[in-house]
Amino acid sequence: MKKAFLQLHLAIFLAGFTGVLGRLITLNEALLVWYRMMFAAVTLFIIYFFSKKKDQLSLKAISNLFAIGGIIALHWVFFYGSIKYANVSVSLVCFSAIGFFSTILDPIISKRKFVAIELLLGLLVMLGISLMFHFDPQFRTGIIFGMISSLLAAIFPILNKKMMQIHDPGSITFFEMTGGFSILTLILPFYLHFVPATTMLPGLADLGWLLILSLLCTVLAFNLSVRSLSKISPFTVNLSFNLEPVYGIALAFLLYKEYQEVGMSFYIGIAIIFLTVVLQTLRVYLQSKSK
Repeated sequence: MKKAFLQLHLAIFLAGFTGVLGRLITLNEALLVWYRMMFAAVTLFIIYFFSKKKDQLSLKAISNLFAIGGIIALHWVFFYGSIKYANVSVSLVCFSAIGFFSTILDPIISKRKFVAIELLLGLLVMLGISLMFHFDPQFRTGIIFGMISSLLAAIFPILNKKMMQIHDPGSITFFEMTGGFSILTLILPFYLHFVPATTMLPGLADLGWLLILSLLCTVLAFNLSVRSLSKISPFTVNLSFNLEPVYGIALAFLLYKEYQEVGMSFYIGIAIIFLTVVLQTLRVYLQSKSK
């Protein structure tokens, strides 16, 4: 259990950089995700090809993993779209709603009973969000994109939990990244038709940031988070990922001085979100200890 929590929080720390990198990279949000998944898929293919341990997956299992990868791809497109149409802080605040969506979706998808304490903690996160961010009309599109991103982000850990019971984490990550890249490749022409890009190819600086985003913040972080699901519930993973905005916002404040746009309620909201993560982590630890 301790190792799983360490893996999870290292993944969250790495994920905290994605918002900052999303603002640094000048590409259209869909192209950004397309390149990110392409580099990740190629890297994972090399790892998977030389791996001694390979799962024998059925066509149905591969199709399911491809579908989950498609959800991940769309989540990232909306996440980076939120950054482009608003800013890093707005996008990451909206991402905090993942804990609330998880309390609703996990029992429905997993066919289990609703847990009162999880609903309470999810509502606390929503309270934190409402305090953290004053919904300025100029950020409306960014907020809508951010909330859709959060909804999609709440779904795939729940689906991954089921896959983790059957398949190796390395195989899951490889097929999901490959599936996400393939599905996004099919969607990309239509997306670019409605949201044209100023440039199709990344410059040298963008290429460097994309490699960091793909290798560290995607391949390594995603693999760590998937592995943590073998010991930790999807709700706890989703709730813990509410720390990602805390890390990301701190970096945005430091690099882009976004602290000039927020007040005291913003910091109170962050404290509430951090408290929910601590309470849920303590709750899960005490439950595992009693067992």
